Amino acid sequence: MEYRELGRSGLRISVLTMGTMSFGGTGKFAYVGSTGVEEARRQIDMCLDAGVNLIDTADVYSAGLSEEIVGKAIEGRRDEVLVATKVRMPMGPGPNDAGLSRHHVITGAEASLRRLGTDHIDLYQVHEWDGRTPLEETLAALDHLVTSGKVRYVGVSNYAGWQLMKALGIAGRLGLPGFVSQQIYYSLQARDAEYELIPAAVDQGLGVLVWSPLAGGLLSGRYRRGVQPAEGRQLTEWNEPPVRDQEQLYDTVEVLVDIAEGHGVSAAQVALAWLLGRPAVTSLVIGARTDEQLADNLAAADLKLSDEERARLDEVSRQPLLYPYWHQAATASDRLSPADLTLLGPHL
Repeated sequence: MEYRELGRSGLRISVLTMGTMSFGGTGKFAYVGSTGVEEARRQIDMCLDAGVNLIDTADVYSAGLSEEIVGKAIEGRRDEVLVATKVRMPMGPGPNDAGLSRHHVITGAEASLRRLGTDHIDLYQVHEWDGRTPLEETLAALDHLVTSGKVRYVGVSNYAGWQLMKALGIAGRLGLPGFVSQQIYYSLQARDAEYELIPAAVDQGLGVLVWSPLAGGLLSGRYRRGVQPAEGRQLTEWNEPPVRDQEQLYDTVEVLVDIAEGHGVSAAQVALAWLLGRPAVTSLVIGARTDEQLADNLAAADLKLSDEERARLDEVSRQPLLYPYWHQAATASDRLSPADLTLLGPHL
């Protein structure tokens, strides 16, 4: 297992992170999975044996049950793993049971600590943008948690580029803890993150954790043109991620399957290996309904793709340059930074 620094922090994490959205299976999360304590303990054992050192969860997953299961599954071996969780989503019916106010951030952290059965959270991530709470208030609440020892590092998830840069700017100006990472959706199915979020990560030295790197199973090789599997998340009411271009998805999967057959591995492993070679990517958050799926995903850490194979995947999944990027590619190519080139380089 390879380990990479999480942004500019000194924390080293495995290139694969164990995701726990399937733990619990209550409410809408039943579409993702319904992993119980014993199965969770077994899957965590598999991940630890493979060298994974980070477990990612969130308070909202199955209304806190995912955190409870994680806590029970790592009881007695908390020091062997890093634990990441999140705050922002609704956790009750009250007017202050959601968002990133000082009230909700601090009470949310304390509730997560109780459910996890631990005295600290290694990476505490704001789960989504809150446009009604001043960033100064949110960042000050996170600073309180860090200085009190309840949180070690802070991260962000699902922010737009301007929102991320505004938060980093305020944190720097006020001397508050800055985000060391962002957790984002990024895959061969949709490379939107390459427009703003990946360049920002390169420029600002942020780590990148990728959620749903297999696009909710769309890149597993089971969904092909004219072929539909008998079961899977995409056949339920779960609508993440949306599919904007079905034909490009099918074309991408065909290339994935072809490359996978050449290596004697699954299409899923190829999709994960491609992501691990992208700029700024630190770790992929993987989860599975079954032990077999998890074992297959874990094997992706050892798969190496050739430059030619990467080029084929880049080409079939490429998205068009939006404005102002097509204009910059045409007129600013003489003065582009490494961050700019993550997007524009292949177009020059």
